Parts: sequence; structure tokens; C-alpha cells
Amino acid sequence: MQKQTSIIIGLALIAVGLLFLLLQAFPDVAARVDFTTYWPLILVGVGALFLVAALLGSAPLAVPGSVLTGIGLLLTYQNISGNWASWSYAWALIPGFVGIGVMLMGLLDAEHREQVSEGFRLLLISLGLLVLFGGIFGAFGAYWPVLLILGGILLLWRGRPHGKNDNDRITPSNKDA
Repeated sequence: MQKQTSIIIGLALIAVGLLFLLLQAFPDVAARVDFTTYWPLILVGVGALFLVAALLGSAPLAVPGSVLTGIGLLLTYQNISGNWASWSYAWALIPGFVGIGVMLMGLLDAEHREQVSEGFRLLLISLGLLVLFGGIFGAFGAYWPVLLILGGILLLWRGRPHGKNDNDRITPSNKDA
């Protein structure tokens, strides 16, 4: 696995180096390529190489592959749209990118199978943070306090007593005990 990882990372470095060397050798081509807008796609490409390496047998490379790809796509969106203010809540997606990578690693390698649920849990936490911070920082307008109320209701619901034999519940029969 170490050998495959070195090969994939080496190929990625060669590909990126060749791209920049060609752009320096042919400045007229470089002038036509709008790097000011699409530079994050380099991250997407490197992340895709890591994901290919994960598919070819180096399953742990799915984690950096999904993180690089996700951040590259996020930055591409922000660069094209000019919506840089969305970073105030979009950063919460980064743990979700890690979670996706962990899930992929678990699906691709039986040795890491138990980590699929951990990756899914991390993805859910990330989405929850996105909703929370998106609400606080303007994505949901003036209604973000509703998210806090719903979160409180969810916590109360999860902490409720379960069943008739729950000793945590105060009843007339166990109040004096």
C-alpha cells in the first residue's frame, strides 16, 4: 500500500508540475486560461487523484481525497458566485468531507469496515453545524432562532424517560424512597 501511495502522489506532482511548465512555456495559452476564477479546480483534480488511488487499493487516501475535492468544489462555487460571505458557515462542511472520506475508506477496505458508521456520524454532525451556523450567519434570515428551539426540542425528546419501568422518572411510588 505504501508503494501505491508513493506512485499516486508522485504522478499527481508530475501532472501538476507539467501543467505549470506548459503554461510557462506557452504564455499565450496561459493568458487564455482564467486562473483567477478556476484555480480551485486544481484542488479538485488532486483530490480526484487521491480518490482514484483509494479505489485502486490505498483506501486511506479516500480521506484526503474527499477533503481536497470538497474544499476545491466549495472554493470554486465561492469564486464563481462571489459569495465569499458563505464561508462564515460553509466551513462546517469540512468535517463532513472527512466523514465522507472515512465512509469511503470503510467501504473500500474490510479492515476499516467499522468506520463507515463513524464517518456517517461525522457527516451528520457537519450538516448540523452547517444548518446551525447557516442560520446564525444569515442563510435563514431572521428565523435562525427557530433552529435553536428545534435543537432544544430534539434534546428534550432524546432525554425523555423510556417505558414504564424507568427509575429516573419521578412517580408517587418512588418519590418517598
